[in-house]
Amino acid sequence: MATPTVVREAVETTASPPPVKPRKRGRNRRDQIAGYLFLTPWILGFVLLTVGPMAASLYLSFTNYNLFTSPQWVGFDNYVQLLSDPRYHQSVKVTLHYVLVSVPVKLVVALGVALLLNNSRRGQGFYRSAFYAPSLLGASVSVAIVWRALFSDDAIVDRALRLVGLNIGGWIGNPDYALWLLILLAVWQFGAPMVIFLAGLKQVPQELHEAAAVDGAGRWRRFISITLPMLSPVIFFNLLLETINAFQVFTSAFVVSSGATGGAGGPAGSTLVYTIYLYQRGFQDLRMGYASAMAWMLLLVVGLVTVLMFRLARFWVFYGGDDDR
Repeated sequence: MATPTVVREAVETTASPPPVKPRKRGRNRRDQIAGYLFLTPWILGFVLLTVGPMAASLYLSFTNYNLFTSPQWVGFDNYVQLLSDPRYHQSVKVTLHYVLVSVPVKLVVALGVALLLNNSRRGQGFYRSAFYAPSLLGASVSVAIVWRALFSDDAIVDRALRLVGLNIGGWIGNPDYALWLLILLAVWQFGAPMVIFLAGLKQVPQELHEAAAVDGAGRWRRFISITLPMLSPVIFFNLLLETINAFQVFTSAFVVSSGATGGAGGPAGSTLVYTIYLYQRGFQDLRMGYASAMAWMLLLVVGLVTVLMFRLARFWVFYGGDDDR
């Protein structure tokens, strides 16, 4: 018969796991050093290519600098001049018009095409690729040059419209249509948000549509009551990204409007978006301080718009499992 001492030792041996040796501090430090070494290229790039230029731009926004002489400190003079600059006001007006029209129309078209391509049909992969192809080109110079050639005076589009009795006389040189041409170009490249909408539509439970259909709800009612609420996070994501990108439009506006009377900015400043005027001030007039102030004002506005969109999102964006709704 086993003695109590032997039994107690056997129980303690069985119940308690073997002691874990503490990890050596030297090895832990070597792992940390290795991690920082792997992060070094990213850290250097972030400091030298992002933080450094931003800090320099912030300093130059308070100076008078023309690239050839040393910056002269002028305080808030550049920011004060923005308030009394009529061309600056024009650029703000044109940019807001572009953002408020192009972003909603682009998202509506992208969502509509995504709904059409969501159902299984023959050649579905081809259609998805075809609709996404313009977004692969991006806001490239080549696309803008082709677009300018298509919509110039007496070009292909102008001739086709004359056949049906519409004589516009060229879109680029007409101040009433020049900005709409840029909006049309932005809407044409709806492939990226369309793909995101397609991914979101795949996450909508079909059981909800089937239950609503049994209750007698039609397609439009199911779209309003089921699809849109379930798709609201994706809509918000696309809306946020497209709004930020629209504020920064430059390549397409610069190349397309360069063929118009008056150069970049179009006739009567009809396509003078914010970034084009920033470019003109910085690289044509060599007022780098003024251009830097414009850049920081743009950053401030985009930041405020982003914060406002996040604030308003809680009133219309539905997240599954949210008990507060």
